[in-house]
Amino acid sequence: MGSCALTPGNRTGNDAFPIRHGIRLEKRARSDSPSRMINRMDTYEESDCTQPPETNVDMTRRAFLVASTAAVGLSGCVTAGLRLPTEAKVLEAGLAKVSFKVNGQPRELQLDTRTTLLDALREHLRLTGSKKGCDQGQCGACTVIVGGRRIISCLTLAVMHEGAEITTIEGLGTPENMHPMQAAFVKCDGYQCGYCTPGQICSAVAMLDEIKAGIPSHATADLTARPQLTPSELRERMSGNLCRCGAYSNIAEAIGEVAGRTA
Repeated sequence: MGSCALTPGNRTGNDAFPIRHGIRLEKRARSDSPSRMINRMDTYEESDCTQPPETNVDMTRRAFLVASTAAVGLSGCVTAGLRLPTEAKVLEAGLAKVSFKVNGQPRELQLDTRTTLLDALREHLRLTGSKKGCDQGQCGACTVIVGGRRIISCLTLAVMHEGAEITTIEGLGTPENMHPMQAAFVKCDGYQCGYCTPGQICSAVAMLDEIKAGIPSHATADLTARPQLTPSELRERMSGNLCRCGAYSNIAEAIGEVAGRTA
């Protein structure tokens, strides 16, 4: 390759400064300020290199920095200004109407699509009997009955149950007219602090319906025979409902009394 020699144009002596990347650093004396360094595109005198396009750049470094800073700040403001309406639209677009029956009453809600069934029941319908224990589906305190089957309401979205029939602890009975399972829990002292009790009762009611329907569990020894409420079956089927007070023996007694036999 041939060498590319870049030399200043008609400037010589102390006024000439080295050329870097085609830009001459030149000293200019001004009457109202000290000498400053400015960037100016200089002419090329070259033998075998292509000359850059001509431009009229005449800006001080101070002016360049001020302009750059202002441009960056303006772009940040514009970006921030555009981001807020976008988030608001996403939130508005994330709303949905859902209709279902809760404890026999038709209910219609407008919810964020991310709302769990548990939060819809507690925060929107004020049915606070179902408890939020772990919020991870491990304790069973939020168990409700949907379509005759027990589910963990903290792990399912409310919008997934459009048109469903939902039963909470409030729908099973009242203090004046208790469900047989509620009465058995009171009689057998199947609770202590009572925090897990609504989930325990809803789960027990649906569990007995599962046995009546012949649905086997992991503890069912003979899949061709109808399952029976043996102690091992009861423990397995109720294993998803934890009682931190340790009232398991009384809970089993209450369930066995409703089932018509001793657990």
